[in-house]
Amino acid sequence: MAAYLEAWLIEAPEDAAGIARALGDIARACGMSKVARQTGLSRESLYKALSNDGNPSLDTILRVARAVGVRFHASAA
Repeated sequence: MAAYLEAWLIEAPEDAAGIARALGDIARACGMSKVARQTGLSRESLYKALSNDGNPSLDTILRVARAVGVRFHASAA
Protein backbone atom coordinates (compact mmCIF):
# COMPACT_ATOMS: atom_id res chain seq x y z
CA MET A 1 0.00 0.00 0.00
CA ALA A 2 2.75 2.42 0.91
CA ALA A 3 4.61 1.61 -2.31
CA TYR A 4 1.48 2.26 -4.38
CA LEU A 5 0.94 5.66 -2.76
CA GLU A 6 4.65 6.47 -2.99
CA ALA A 7 4.57 5.74 -6.73
CA TRP A 8 1.80 8.29 -7.17
CA LEU A 9 3.67 10.85 -5.10
CA ILE A 10 6.84 10.37 -7.17
CA GLU A 11 5.34 9.95 -10.63
CA ALA A 12 2.59 12.57 -10.43
CA PRO A 13 3.28 14.89 -7.49
CA GLU A 14 1.07 17.66 -8.93
CA ASP A 15 -1.92 15.33 -9.47
CA ALA A 16 -3.78 15.90 -6.21
CA ALA A 17 -6.89 14.12 -7.52
CA GLY A 18 -4.86 11.09 -8.55
CA ILE A 19 -3.13 10.94 -5.18
CA ALA A 20 -6.49 11.19 -3.40
CA ARG A 21 -7.86 8.40 -5.63
CA ALA A 22 -4.84 6.24 -4.80
CA LEU A 23 -5.49 6.78 -1.11
CA GLY A 24 -9.13 5.89 -1.77
CA ASP A 25 -8.03 2.65 -3.49
CA ILE A 26 -6.01 1.79 -0.40
CA ALA A 27 -8.93 2.65 1.91
CA ARG A 28 -11.28 0.41 -0.10
CA ALA A 29 -8.74 -2.43 0.04
CA CYS A 30 -8.59 -2.06 3.84
CA GLY A 31 -12.38 -1.84 4.12
CA MET A 32 -14.09 1.53 3.92
CA SER A 33 -16.31 0.80 6.95
CA LYS A 34 -13.25 0.09 9.08
CA VAL A 35 -11.49 3.22 7.80
CA ALA A 36 -14.61 5.28 8.48
CA ARG A 37 -14.75 4.06 12.08
CA GLN A 38 -11.06 4.78 12.62
CA THR A 39 -11.24 8.27 11.12
CA GLY A 40 -14.54 9.30 12.67
CA LEU A 41 -15.86 10.16 9.21
CA SER A 42 -18.82 8.61 7.43
CA ARG A 43 -18.32 6.06 4.67
CA GLU A 44 -20.28 8.27 2.31
CA SER A 45 -18.10 11.30 2.95
CA LEU A 46 -14.96 9.20 2.47
CA TYR A 47 -16.20 7.76 -0.82
CA LYS A 48 -17.05 11.28 -2.01
CA ALA A 49 -13.80 12.88 -0.81
CA LEU A 50 -11.62 10.14 -2.31
CA SER A 51 -13.46 9.90 -5.65
CA ASN A 52 -12.45 11.30 -9.04
CA ASP A 53 -14.34 14.52 -8.31
CA GLY A 54 -13.47 14.69 -4.61
CA ASN A 55 -11.48 17.45 -3.01
CA PRO A 56 -10.50 16.12 0.42
CA SER A 57 -9.12 18.40 3.08
CA LEU A 58 -5.64 17.82 4.41
CA ASP A 59 -7.25 16.69 7.66
CA THR A 60 -9.19 13.97 5.81
CA ILE A 61 -6.06 12.85 3.92
CA LEU A 62 -4.06 12.58 7.14
CA ARG A 63 -6.84 10.74 8.99
CA VAL A 64 -7.22 8.20 6.18
CA ALA A 65 -3.46 7.74 5.87
CA ARG A 66 -3.21 7.06 9.60
CA ALA A 67 -6.16 4.65 9.46
CA VAL A 68 -4.63 2.59 6.63
CA GLY A 69 -1.17 2.58 8.18
CA VAL A 70 0.79 4.90 5.91
CA ARG A 71 2.66 8.10 6.74
CA PHE A 72 3.63 11.11 4.72
CA HIS A 73 7.09 12.54 5.13
CA ALA A 74 8.95 15.48 3.70
CA SER A 75 12.34 15.52 2.05
CA ALA A 76 14.34 18.10 0.18
CA ALA A 77 13.57 18.30 -3.52
